[in-house]
Amino acid sequence: MSFWQRFTGHLKTVHHHRALVRKYCFACGLYWQGLTHDLSKYSPTEFIPSVHYYQGWRSPYPVEKKEKGYSMGWLHHKGRNPHHWEYWYDTINGVWQPVKMPYRYLIESICDRIAASRTYHKDAYKSSDALNYFLQHHGDQYMHPETAKEMEKILRMVAENGEEDTFRKIRQSLKEHREV
Repeated sequence: MSFWQRFTGHLKTVHHHRALVRKYCFACGLYWQGLTHDLSKYSPTEFIPSVHYYQGWRSPYPVEKKEKGYSMGWLHHKGRNPHHWEYWYDTINGVWQPVKMPYRYLIESICDRIAASRTYHKDAYKSSDALNYFLQHHGDQYMHPETAKEMEKILRMVAENGEEDTFRKIRQSLKEHREV
């Protein structure tokens, strides 16, 4: 792929992904988070390597990790975006451990996972894709147990009941300040 194809392809992918997350966040009542989601992807630290490693069918970060042993773009991204569970690590009594994600960021994370699944799977997308990705790649091994439990519960709701019904319940839950 030429540089120009990778550049425009990555830019289109980011725009499409952000548009979906914005739509989903708005459906849940998270307007500011929908508007500001993943703005760090336009920073040179994330954008330049993402163009370089762009493939179009998955995130460029794993390719960069395979080549370098790390991804500077991913390290930058997860450290600036609290909708990623990896952001929620801290030392407590001298031990690095996961911290429970605040509910609004957990919901943005779910919107992000669904949007990523739709973006990369395109017409082959199924409502169970985000749940399957979660179960295959993360489970609850490194995530705070309560965060993992709630994320799996909501992703199962999406898989079984669809996005519209789930987002309606989340919106109501956020209005009432309680968990789904």
